[in-house]
Amino acid sequence: MVRVMVCGAYGRMGQEVIKALSEQKDMMIVGAIDVRGIGESVFGITVRDNLEEVIKETRPSAIVDFTKREAALEDIRTGVKNNVTMIVGTTGFTQEDLDNLKAFVDANNGRVLIAPNFAIGAVLMIKCAELAAPFMDNVEIIELHHDGKLDSPSGTSIATAKAISEKKKFEPSPHSSEARGKMVSGINIHSVRLPGFVAHQEVIFGTLGQTLTIRHDSTSRESFMPGVIYALRNMDRIKGLVYGLDKLLFPEGLVM
Repeated sequence: MVRVMVCGAYGRMGQEVIKALSEQKDMMIVGAIDVRGIGESVFGITVRDNLEEVIKETRPSAIVDFTKREAALEDIRTGVKNNVTMIVGTTGFTQEDLDNLKAFVDANNGRVLIAPNFAIGAVLMIKCAELAAPFMDNVEIIELHHDGKLDSPSGTSIATAKAISEKKKFEPSPHSSEARGKMVSGINIHSVRLPGFVAHQEVIFGTLGQTLTIRHDSTSRESFMPGVIYALRNMDRIKGLVYGLDKLLFPEGLVM
């Protein structure tokens, strides 16, 4: 039985996680943490605000974290210090954050998975883009999210740009400095924030006489749950700090 705590339990993603995990026969929710809704019940679990205290009381196997960058940085350190595997869907981390976390996790023999997107379809989108990259001349990314998303460009789009650039170095798109989005790893990313969206991304390749569009749409937060559940069931394979769900889905890398 996997004993799971959820940080950010009062938020929309946190509530979706608790609902999904409560339906799994091999998982048990043992704690819910948030700075909001303290004392209230989320699917029968009382929300509390002291992470370390609840860890010591409930002895979870893993913590699922969907909070904000600053809170998640603290949660990860607390979890690792207490020998709890961290499954993190929070986004907005800088490269410096990740470097510092890696040093801390390695020094404490921790196990942390940080995934910019837990939708398995989004991971497959990135893999398809990696496959296409060597054969195309130019590429741009458009990502669209709900108006409550704080970071832009999204973690998924940044991960996509980095993955593509590792397969091929693209020349900058024409007029790339004129209202052309943010340049990441040599690729223009355009961010849209509007009510009505959940999480969507297009990778558009262009070459002589043709274009190729690879798109993924999350139409509800349920789309992220299979990835979270997969990560929890495979958490024994996490060693140190792992970035990206693809490292669990494709442990041998992409075969071409």
